[in-house]
Amino acid sequence: MLPALLETQKAAITVVVLLATFFVTLALGRILKRRAGVQLGVSYKLFCLAVAFYAALATYGFHANIRTHLGALVVLLSTGVLIALLDRYLWDMYFEERRQTPIPKFLRHVVALVIFLITLLFVLNMGYHAEAELRGLLAGSSIVALVLAFAMQNLLGGMISGISLQISRPFRVGDWLQIGERFAEVMEMSLDTTRLRTNDDVYLDVPNNEFVRQTIINLHYPTPRHAMRLRVGVEYTTPPNRVKDALYRASSNAEGVLRDPPPRVFLVDFADSAVTYEIKYWIADHAHFNDINDAIHTNIWYEFKRQRITIPFPARTLHVQRRHAGPPVHEGHAEARAILRGEPLFQCLPDGRIDGLLKQSLLNHFGRGERMIEEGARGESMFILLRGTAHVSVAKNGSTIRVGVLRSGDCFGEMSLLTGERRMATVRADGDCYVMEIGKPLMAEVLRESPGCLDQLSALLAKRKMETEGIVKDATHPHNEEKKEREYTASFVDRLKTFFEL
Repeated sequence: MLPALLETQKAAITVVVLLATFFVTLALGRILKRRAGVQLGVSYKLFCLAVAFYAALATYGFHANIRTHLGALVVLLSTGVLIALLDRYLWDMYFEERRQTPIPKFLRHVVALVIFLITLLFVLNMGYHAEAELRGLLAGSSIVALVLAFAMQNLLGGMISGISLQISRPFRVGDWLQIGERFAEVMEMSLDTTRLRTNDDVYLDVPNNEFVRQTIINLHYPTPRHAMRLRVGVEYTTPPNRVKDALYRASSNAEGVLRDPPPRVFLVDFADSAVTYEIKYWIADHAHFNDINDAIHTNIWYEFKRQRITIPFPARTLHVQRRHAGPPVHEGHAEARAILRGEPLFQCLPDGRIDGLLKQSLLNHFGRGERMIEEGARGESMFILLRGTAHVSVAKNGSTIRVGVLRSGDCFGEMSLLTGERRMATVRADGDCYVMEIGKPLMAEVLRESPGCLDQLSALLAKRKMETEGIVKDATHPHNEEKKEREYTASFVDRLKTFFEL
């Protein structure tokens, strides 16, 4: 037992001398290259390996005749030809030129070292097998190799997995991956680990041998566009199609959600206390997922508030709602009455008609970034901005241009209410906005009860149209303007009667 242990120790020392001699000789060559400009190639590396080999034999105390040494040297140096062929035809031509896959220099060196070690074992076995002194070295070296292989199995496994990832390239730096329930961006790839970053800026270093065992979904392949899903529960009393329309509007209006393909809404489950709906929407950059998800949830709250759709409380929660016996209090009616009284379109109405108009109008909330009206869309209502601010924009030459700001007390959308024309601009909330909406059926009822307003509204609309067209009063021919105004007024009378079926 003791001789075997001593033989193993002697073999270990020999292996250490082999490696130390090789790296020291290689370091000397690099010093010559950097300081003296001496160009040393693959042949010098083979020379270093040969020197290390004979230094190890000398350390072990083995001596052989010159013919054996010369034959071993020829075989060892012939590996240079094989390594050069691999560099040219395998690494350079096949992987880097044909597959467009860069191969790290470290990998090339490892493969070259493995080839040399295999050749070395072949030389020792075939050229020196008859020498009794060498049997202990081979046996001891095998034991040392087994110990090193066991100690480095995780490192070697990670390197092999890293090589596999470099060759197959299932993802690249900058791609977003889904690994289990976790989403992360690839920041760096090495031979042993892959570094990831989550949406919370948390960095993860995952060993490659563990990485390849998991199911990896590349959200950037073949394109960065990918779909995400979100679920919402709604009470049973609300019709499904009404909920789907509301969820579609909420998701499509969220900033960051792609218009093409548009979001889709599915009814997926009848749960214990709610009907479960799922929104499927597409995004182009997962780095903004948290902001997009927040925007959709926020839009859902405001859209449900406007549509009177309720997200039910859990079944275990007791929700008590007290109802007032008196008439409901309509928040914002006082502000809306003052605004309408100052709006020329409604000055023809008596106070009683305005109060009736206010009581039957809709009061809605809009959140930051939501579109109240959209340019080009059909509309049959107008809005009164009671609280908050909004900006007005128009599309021109593929870009969006801001043309104005709306504040509390401003009215907008009246042309669509009175004539059915498409919206001429987009109005988007800058923050939380509280608005009153007056629709076509309500306005038609008011006009039927107050027919005298028809002529006044037509004249006012004609005047606004003339101002929009930039018609300037001609001092020498004032009848031209008057004639144009009469034509526009008569035209609007006919349009109002047709639109409201009067």
